[in-house]
Amino acid sequence: MAGRGEPPEGTPEGLPGGGEDEYRSVVFDESFVRAARLQEFSAQERMREHARAVRSRPSWSFRPFTKQIVALVVLLFVAFGTAVYMGLRHPYQPGGGSVAAEPLRMTVIPLAPQSVVPGVDVARLFDHSPAAQFRTGADGINLPAVRRTAHFSESQIIAGVTTAKEYLVQSSLDPQVLTGKSVHQVRALLDPELLTQFDQSIDNPADDGRHAATGWLVRFDPAKVALADTQVRVQGTFHYAESGRDTLDVTSDHTFTYALRPAASGPDKVASLFTVRRELHFRFDRDDLRLHRVELQFSYVEAGPQACSADVSAQLRPLLAGERTSATGPAGTDPYATGPATAALCGTLATSAQPTP
Repeated sequence: MAGRGEPPEGTPEGLPGGGEDEYRSVVFDESFVRAARLQEFSAQERMREHARAVRSRPSWSFRPFTKQIVALVVLLFVAFGTAVYMGLRHPYQPGGGSVAAEPLRMTVIPLAPQSVVPGVDVARLFDHSPAAQFRTGADGINLPAVRRTAHFSESQIIAGVTTAKEYLVQSSLDPQVLTGKSVHQVRALLDPELLTQFDQSIDNPADDGRHAATGWLVRFDPAKVALADTQVRVQGTFHYAESGRDTLDVTSDHTFTYALRPAASGPDKVASLFTVRRELHFRFDRDDLRLHRVELQFSYVEAGPQACSADVSAQLRPLLAGERTSATGPAGTDPYATGPATAALCGTLATSAQPTP
């Protein structure tokens, strides 16, 4: 009787190895068939019109890799989210980088002349005044040498002082601001928490220590006053100190000297000098430093020659060449002098602060 692996009639004669090994190399197991790129259609499928005899099979299956791809997508998403979060945080910010801005407090002091306001042509006006050695425009606002503090790097301090300088340039030197045509340049530099107070000061100025437009910037009435020379003379200093681990204070003390003439006169009309001393106290938190904006905390202004009775909350009101008024304040307030300002409500403009004939 034949075994289970042999034909009933036995192994054919003449075949080596009993015949089984002869066909072993051409017999395909089930796994080889499943992996084939071509697969024959069934008889019923081949009867269809225009049907091909075989169909292609996909070279690989997506299913075994599904879990790995999902895991990779999740990993990339987490990495991207972490990078965005770290990028939004300031590298120097130890915790909260923003401190609430306090309303600006301001004082604007008119300085009345003790005699007739002298006038001369612009070319000689500055040469015979205390501003003769002052530099012109933004070149007169020099940045100080800086060193890092306990909680602020040198670059952060430079950023704060530079922003304070830009505020001075925009609010004290820009002809568009000086002639009352625009305030956008100044407004754009302010911390958003000060914008409401600033807008109220510009739209409805008041002499209440909070809402004088002249506490924020220098401007004249263009219907009465014109710039005889757009090159303003400037001199002053900056000081800085940290007032906490998250706040940097910068103080500016600068004197600005303007050449003015009556608006109705021509360029050849004699001009006179008008001097404004501005002492501004800025505070910067870490967000202010990063976003290039200022918190103006205190503004002290001495400006003359003006009448003590003049309302200077909306605009400064210069006395021009040949004009005079009665002086009723502390004698000899000099806006060119350094040190603490002393005038309270009104001062007299020191004779030494006027150009000599």
